[in-house]
Amino acid sequence: MYPKLFLLILSFFLWKNATIAQNLETKSKPITIGESVTISSKILNQERILNIYLPESYAKETAATYPVIYLLDGSLNEDFIHIVGLVQFGSFSWIQMVPESIVVGISNIDRKHDFTFPTKNEQDKKDFPTTGGSEKFIQFIEKELQPFITKNYRTTTTKTLIGQSLGGLLATEILFTQSELFDNYIIVSPSLWWNDESLLQMQLPTFEKEKSIFIAVGKEGPTMERTAKELYYKLNVEGEKKYSLAFKFLEAQDHGDALHLAVYAAFEAIFKQK
Repeated sequence: MYPKLFLLILSFFLWKNATIAQNLETKSKPITIGESVTISSKILNQERILNIYLPESYAKETAATYPVIYLLDGSLNEDFIHIVGLVQFGSFSWIQMVPESIVVGISNIDRKHDFTFPTKNEQDKKDFPTTGGSEKFIQFIEKELQPFITKNYRTTTTKTLIGQSLGGLLATEILFTQSELFDNYIIVSPSLWWNDESLLQMQLPTFEKEKSIFIAVGKEGPTMERTAKELYYKLNVEGEKKYSLAFKFLEAQDHGDALHLAVYAAFEAIFKQK
């Protein structure tokens, strides 16, 4: 008798709670962390999607201006969301690791084309048949992308570039050939093996103003690890030291998961010291 009574009472309460839950009014709305903007590039002869994160204070403090972080591989299904998460966390008032910043994620169409310069290596050509478009992509960044952001958003003059893998190759090329485009360079797991490591043979430019350069690599094999360290060594020994320079070896990470921890460490190294 008692077990039956217990089950009857339990069933009643379960039915009652389910009825209350069904009668609760619910409202939902999309979670928004930024905006997606499509611009038409004459240089690239194509439309490009930009994913843009604005700090929480952007709409409230209408006189405030913000530094800009440019993210290669910035599609929604690539690195945009988790890098924005780092920027938001790092700019919390109780963390103060990163200044409140605008993040511009550049969505990819063909990264193997956009991030590489022409190569003489036959294996490179075989593996990357669309290669060789970095010159135009850098022109796009300089003459179309950065002016668009400056015109349409409230920015300071401080610009940071984040690139990993082939994006790290492109970031290194920009540092060596048009360093004035950015103030801070975060170069992670750069594919410096490209074209028989020719970037490492280039003479370093004369930097007109001070910069911060952060290089990181994970446990990614002898070539990737060696060339990243050689880039650091080259900058540390050959450069005129108009920059702060840091290197981090992420021995517990590989090529697939090094970026997140590398960028966190880079934010600490670059922005906390300032």
